Amino acid sequence: MKNLSKTALNHLARPDLLETRAYINGEWIDADNRLAVTDPATDEKIAEVAHCDVIWVDRAIEAASAAFPAWRDLLPVQRGVILRKWAALTREHAQDLAVIMTAEQGKPLAESLGEISYGANFLEWFAAEGERCYGETIPSHLAGSQLLTKLQPIGVTAAITPWNFPSAMITRKAGAALAAGCTMIVKPAPETPLSALALAKLAEEAGIPPGVFQVLTGDAIDQSARLLKRPEIRAFSFTGSTQVGKLLLKQSGDTVKKVSLELGGHAPFIVFDDASIEEAVTGCIGAKFATSGQDCLGANRIYVQRGHYEKFIEAFAAATANLKVGHGFEKGVDIGPMTRLSVATKCRDHIENAVSLGARIVVGSAEINGNFVTPTVLADVSDEMDIAFEETFGPVAAILPFDTEEEVLRRANNTEFGLAAYVYTNDLRRSLRMSDRLEYGMVAFNTPKFTGAPIPFGGWKQSGLGREGSKHGIAEYMELKYVCFGSL
Repeated sequence: MKNLSKTALNHLARPDLLETRAYINGEWIDADNRLAVTDPATDEKIAEVAHCDVIWVDRAIEAASAAFPAWRDLLPVQRGVILRKWAALTREHAQDLAVIMTAEQGKPLAESLGEISYGANFLEWFAAEGERCYGETIPSHLAGSQLLTKLQPIGVTAAITPWNFPSAMITRKAGAALAAGCTMIVKPAPETPLSALALAKLAEEAGIPPGVFQVLTGDAIDQSARLLKRPEIRAFSFTGSTQVGKLLLKQSGDTVKKVSLELGGHAPFIVFDDASIEEAVTGCIGAKFATSGQDCLGANRIYVQRGHYEKFIEAFAAATANLKVGHGFEKGVDIGPMTRLSVATKCRDHIENAVSLGARIVVGSAEINGNFVTPTVLADVSDEMDIAFEETFGPVAAILPFDTEEEVLRRANNTEFGLAAYVYTNDLRRSLRMSDRLEYGMVAFNTPKFTGAPIPFGGWKQSGLGREGSKHGIAEYMELKYVCFGSL
């Protein structure tokens, strides 16, 4: 396969956006040690970024601490002007940012362009939301006293971001933190640092002062541990696996940081007999195969009621077979490579385990080609198979039959995860019952699309803590202060 990523990167309209140095205190910092960034479609090296020692973590924290008072004291509308400029620059250079993302992450270019727009929305949303962080007055229980609350920025914050959405997960966190008046240090995934550095380049151009937004590149384990050890970091946000999230939560315990975690998912996609098969199939294709299946919102367990079961399988398999697999820069590609080989391997293992326990492959196969996985549909999946309780994080669809509403509710809720659920039904009463009883932070009815800047994104149980986006997202970076004025 030709190295399409190198070719595309050589034709950026703004070559300087392909930055390989860390961004600390308004300066671009190089390092003797370098970290290779590879094209997941070919495993060829496309760049090397600075591998920062932990001493640079300390320097970033010192810079963020020094920058905090002045940034906090700006009027919210002044911070908003800068954030809107940052958003405008990301939109202006969306094509280059998308090329960089596809080169290092692998997703189809059209999806990368969509993510850039999605990420800019968060900067614009929080630019305005920062002006609406209202306190309240409280009817006093003390004679002669007046009581009120106010929201104030928590201080220096950190974000540890994933490789599947290397741009939007930064803007969703940084937009909220900076709008609140906080400073933020970003530690991007080692697989996808180039997108983070390109955003930092545009943040600098937008006028974000030195120390307010910084990007550290290098070893994720050592740098994250150092960030969480330092008491100056008052809050941190992480998007990634539940396993890693638990570890980071423990590491933050000694300094009692405010924590927001967006962790793993194992979304049920429930299709009732009264739903339109055509609409359910179209929705399920979107919910399952977006980001090549590497999405915590991906439909992992597709429950179909008996009356629709075989017809749904036939239609869904036909639609899946039409998905094009290839390099993210190839025209018309729907499914790119897995960003990590371990993801492709897990897909193969889940297919083989399911087949050994009685599932049937309707379309696709267990074979992997490097980091590429053929979109695969498994029918007759049962609850004891690995794919029924482990997150696959790839383009493998597991279809399970069910008979009754009570049964599917019990099975859908029987998991440690609780991020998102999808339901297709035309019964309003059933929809209301399901919305109450599904143990998930987000539930979508008759649509695969529900995310965006205005909504509170987050999960229940071991799918996370806190919320991102919406007014609840900015609250993750603020402290509530109660004030009592006596003898007025």
